Amino acid sequence: MAKEEGRKISMLTAYDYSTAKLMDEAGIDAILVGDSLGNTILGYEDTVSVTMEDMIHHGVAVARGAKTTMVVVDMPFMSYQTNEYDALVNAGRLMKEGRAGAVKLEGGRSVCPQIKAVTDAGIPVMAHLGLTPQSVNALGGNRVQGKSVEDARNIIEDALAVQEAGAFAVVLECIPAKLATLITKKLAIPTIGIGAGNGCDGQILVYQDMLGMFSGYVPKFVKKFADAGAIMKEAFADYKKEVADGTFPSEEHTFKIDDEVLGKLY
Repeated sequence: MAKEEGRKISMLTAYDYSTAKLMDEAGIDAILVGDSLGNTILGYEDTVSVTMEDMIHHGVAVARGAKTTMVVVDMPFMSYQTNEYDALVNAGRLMKEGRAGAVKLEGGRSVCPQIKAVTDAGIPVMAHLGLTPQSVNALGGNRVQGKSVEDARNIIEDALAVQEAGAFAVVLECIPAKLATLITKKLAIPTIGIGAGNGCDGQILVYQDMLGMFSGYVPKFVKKFADAGAIMKEAFADYKKEVADGTFPSEEHTFKIDDEVLGKLY
């Protein structure tokens, strides 16, 4: 087990076959098909509008590209909050139709019955605490969680509870680094941080963020590992120019026909 060995876990989001294939070939440990696809792929303002069909559609595409990398698929808003039965049915759909290797759901003690029901059925569950995007309105917006004694204690108790319910790992999002380190030490299961410092057992980022593919708001915790967005825009502009001035396609990009054959067509 990575945590016991002291080996850090690398995790990224992906939403399509070709990106998942590249991550798989790069040796990324795990891929999350996040409901962040609502923002990054579908253009929604939040993740609340994402459906089970959206998650299944993108999940199975990622699974086709990830031959060795573990694929975790998010359970979308209201696919599990209602009761254990709904959670189990929808988790089952993500496994059967979406080809997930595990599912992820947001929340602590309030969703522990759902976590237990799903894990008891043999479906691995990753939990998610701290800033939980599906509950962003109830949390007062996209802000750091766990800064007060009460809030920090609640996150610790939630972390212990989801572990007890059967979660195999927990994402800690946007909480103070020292709190995340404390939780990591208390838990036997791995913690995956995003905006939670380097004391976690692993890290996850939205791949469009770490590749500089957004020109708008980028969270403080994101490091840009490459400026792929700028490279893509430059390539698109060069393509437009060469099409417009007729230099693309050139002879090297075209197919030939024998002039004798061509002459018989007139």
